[in-house]
Amino acid sequence: MTTEMTTDAEQTRIALDPFVKDLDGESARLRAAGPLAAVELPGGVPVWAVTHHAEAKALLTDPRLVKDINVWGAWQRGEIPPDWPLIGLANPGRSMLTVDGADHRRMRTLVAQALTPRRVEAMRERITALTEKLLDDLEGAAEDGVVDLKAAFAYPLPMYVIADLMGLAEAKLPRLKELFEKFFSTQTPPAEVIATLTELAGIMAETVAAKRAEPGDDLTSALIQASENGDHLTDEEIVSTLQLMVAAGHETTISLIVNAVLQLSLHPVQRALVLAGEVDWSSVVEETLRHSTPTSHVLIRFATEDVQVGDKVLPAGDALIVSYAAIGRDEQAHGPTAGEFDITRTSPNRHISFGHGPHVCPGAALSRLEAGVALPALYARFPDLDLAIPPTNLRNKPVVTQNDLFELPVRLTAPQDS
Repeated sequence: MTTEMTTDAEQTRIALDPFVKDLDGESARLRAAGPLAAVELPGGVPVWAVTHHAEAKALLTDPRLVKDINVWGAWQRGEIPPDWPLIGLANPGRSMLTVDGADHRRMRTLVAQALTPRRVEAMRERITALTEKLLDDLEGAAEDGVVDLKAAFAYPLPMYVIADLMGLAEAKLPRLKELFEKFFSTQTPPAEVIATLTELAGIMAETVAAKRAEPGDDLTSALIQASENGDHLTDEEIVSTLQLMVAAGHETTISLIVNAVLQLSLHPVQRALVLAGEVDWSSVVEETLRHSTPTSHVLIRFATEDVQVGDKVLPAGDALIVSYAAIGRDEQAHGPTAGEFDITRTSPNRHISFGHGPHVCPGAALSRLEAGVALPALYARFPDLDLAIPPTNLRNKPVVTQNDLFELPVRLTAPQDS
């Protein structure tokens, strides 16, 4: 039965576009394929995708789905090359992202001791200061009132914040930007994949060594010092955790800010409501997370046994990705207007864009804090901010895991009458 279902699914396998030319259309096709869709990742790697809200919540808490890549039959058979462009996401090293059960609880507890709500809230003052500094510079960076908001504001803010939080040397940030672009891209040449992963790990290892020698008031130092019943994180675990948190900590927030500005520009009536104080900025943040989720697909979990999902079976040894871009617009969870951006929704917006279950994103509060500071400050300074090019001219980067535009050109002030 399982073999027959898998064969049928193979005939209708949906290949994810490595250039992400139509994420909305692709997500709609995934939802239409049912809660479990057979897909193909760039590089010809066959996996399954959960595409509906209720089934995703169930699978994200199902102990039969694990993070151990050695469960993956294709990996065991040598079908996944070590220079596959997405290997850094499928096999990112030993951290709380890649272990389960007691091992995961141990690591998560130690990380939680370091990334406390108090530490996150203590970042508010620094986030506010960075936001104001970037806004001061924004007008000067504009040409004829137009500036790429992503490059000048949405990118540097979370990168500086995560560097401060983790204790990363500011001098490393330009190189980290280049490396993470290669890390996430489907177009990184195979010859550069392993070199990119090696250099990233090296920068993180240097940071850990520096903080072990001279601790500071930062999360890396706190991770080194954290202990639970005499236990501690190994240097390998700290390096992988640091890389994970830097990668997720800046990429998600960049896309959250960019996508919120884009949607407010496309919906001027809703923008007017929030600028007038009739709708809270938190509604903008949560609706953006649901409707235009920063993370389109999360790689990867592996089935230790056959798992029934709707009328299909996820076979033992197969891989599962979580397609948040499809899940966020599931009408069964969010009603018949799930495909619409609407910050005035009266029903609770219970999206799962930061994950669900044991592996829920530990940086969700920080990302919400950054967007919650940055967006109102941006519009307070530039209330007439709007798109400088037609939205049809905007292009996504070749990153299947992130809903990530190349740029967001905006006009800071309303055009003057001629």
